[in-house]
Amino acid sequence: METKLTTLLQIKYPIIQAPMFLVSNTAMVIEAMKSGIAGCIPALNYRSLDDLKTAIHELKAAKVEGGSFGFNLIVNKSNIKYKEQLRVLCEEGCDFIITSLGSPEETINQAHKVGIKVFCDVTDLHFAQKVEKLGADAAIAVNNEAGGHRGNLSPEALTNQLSKALKIPVISAGGVGCKADIDKMISYGASGVSVGSPFIASIEAGVTDEYKQACVDYGAEDIVMTERISGTPCTVINTPYVQKIGTKQTWLESVLNKNKKLKKWVKMIRFSIGMNATKNAATKATYKTVWVAGPSISHTNAILPVKAIVDKLTKN
Repeated sequence: METKLTTLLQIKYPIIQAPMFLVSNTAMVIEAMKSGIAGCIPALNYRSLDDLKTAIHELKAAKVEGGSFGFNLIVNKSNIKYKEQLRVLCEEGCDFIITSLGSPEETINQAHKVGIKVFCDVTDLHFAQKVEKLGADAAIAVNNEAGGHRGNLSPEALTNQLSKALKIPVISAGGVGCKADIDKMISYGASGVSVGSPFIASIEAGVTDEYKQACVDYGAEDIVMTERISGTPCTVINTPYVQKIGTKQTWLESVLNKNKKLKKWVKMIRFSIGMNATKNAATKATYKTVWVAGPSISHTNAILPVKAIVDKLTKN
């Protein structure tokens, strides 16, 4: 399974264990590296810069040949920790950074100075060409089968379009739960894949057993889009609680979102409320189950070690 991505990151298989808010942790990434793939953690999973530094040191000490690790940065103004997180990553070192939700220009410039590669989340050709011009090392094509905040185009349409237009590698994100899915993405022109939801139900994931079991019990048909978390449509498991509260913004939010002066504040409040609900559901026993996941959980039929999940993704 040698591709441009395996060469770029010096990994055995062209797979990135995707960064997942609240879910990803060092234990998952260490097992990912041992299994021959790359692993990534959202920098926002760490409350303080010292916690982030500790995680980097742990991953550097555990790194093995054939594995790679990186961190995800939210690079827009909503992340007030962004600049300091970038500074720490550049000072302490990692193999790659994945940027989301904003211009990656500063990240690319700073990371490249210290030899860190930068991959950028994109959902269409326009932004993919922009990040390529800025010097990104790869584009992560977030399609309409991704978990969380997803794109609008199908895996085939988006990957085909980007791989034909870009000179940098394209990494397909969304819709991968088994080896056949990876082979399909490669056939569309991808140099690798970013896989998230199948790893939620891993033994190493730091979420509740209820969240993990939900990824086993529910399937692709149970994934719905909701505006009740961040204000931006996001995929979640359609639990009884989600059905109860609904998936659309409230009438008041709808009215306020039409006011240009108030829209920013409404989104910030909705984001804060939604993230707290998601955090509680992921880390505590609660009936308020707002579990983020993508349709690829349809391939999840047991809670397994990361290594076993990688085996499912790489072996026929």
